[in-house]
Amino acid sequence: MKNAVVETNFSFPGQTNLYKGKVRDVYTLDDQYLLMITTDRISAFDVVLPRGIPFKGQVLNMIASKFLDATEDIVPNWKIAVPDPMVTFGRRCEPFKVEMVIRGYLSGHAWREYQQGKRRLCGVPMPDGMKENQRFMSPAITPTTKAIIGHDEDVSREEIISSGLVGREDYQRLETMTYALFERGTRMAENMGLILVDTKYEFGKIDDQIYLIDEIHTPDSSRYFYKDGYEERLANNEPQRQLSKEFVREWLMQNGFQGKDGQQIPMMDDDFVHQVSERYIELYEIITGEKFEQSDISDVVKRVEGNTRKFLQAYLR
Repeated sequence: MKNAVVETNFSFPGQTNLYKGKVRDVYTLDDQYLLMITTDRISAFDVVLPRGIPFKGQVLNMIASKFLDATEDIVPNWKIAVPDPMVTFGRRCEPFKVEMVIRGYLSGHAWREYQQGKRRLCGVPMPDGMKENQRFMSPAITPTTKAIIGHDEDVSREEIISSGLVGREDYQRLETMTYALFERGTRMAENMGLILVDTKYEFGKIDDQIYLIDEIHTPDSSRYFYKDGYEERLANNEPQRQLSKEFVREWLMQNGFQGKDGQQIPMMDDDFVHQVSERYIELYEIITGEKFEQSDISDVVKRVEGNTRKFLQAYLR
């Protein structure tokens, strides 16, 4: 379990910036392209955990690539090419400073808020008498601010517009795109025996054109339930079978960590790291309907750099 990419520090031709997010290392080239390396880092509660998960980066990158292709008729996206299973190359956009979170079910963060007696989330009302994992009457957009460091914060539509985070016209367009993308993702998930519970989308702009950016419908950005048995489990107040990072969050909470000040991050042992890796591979195969082809990770950092340099030499010359 040592062949996981937890950090990159490459120097590519035309490189003008390197930004390291929770999971992705993003290289800016010639101020007009982004090279996004999806590492094997894993985060929960907005904290990067100490150990990487082998094949996680490949899973996330390839799922995102597939769904970007499957939704480009709804909104154009930033992707140009995939030089390596862990790398996407694309357009550099000016990102909107909000993440468009959309929820079809009362789960995860929304349920935790609901349990505390809250009946509005990001200005969206939540009816009394709902059960955990129950479907909303209609999908709810519950945006968050996009934090560079620390926690994203819930924010309402009205607060976004009144504060100038996003202009009214652009925000209305983002809402329309978010609903359409969620509907497409929901249908694709259903075809694979899954329920798309909630997800988030990020958008950016080049001139007046809005692009879908970053990842889409991956287990890092989305929560999936198995469709089979959903109704029975809901009726019996049983936990849903799900494919998402929620089981990692639950493991952390069981070990006394919720990302709060003063809490110690528990160390994942080899067995749990292997379980997490298998969960990611399982999701890839279920949601895509394709067998996961494990890339060579004998020297994964060298492979990523070599494939990327070869691509850039041909594309940017």
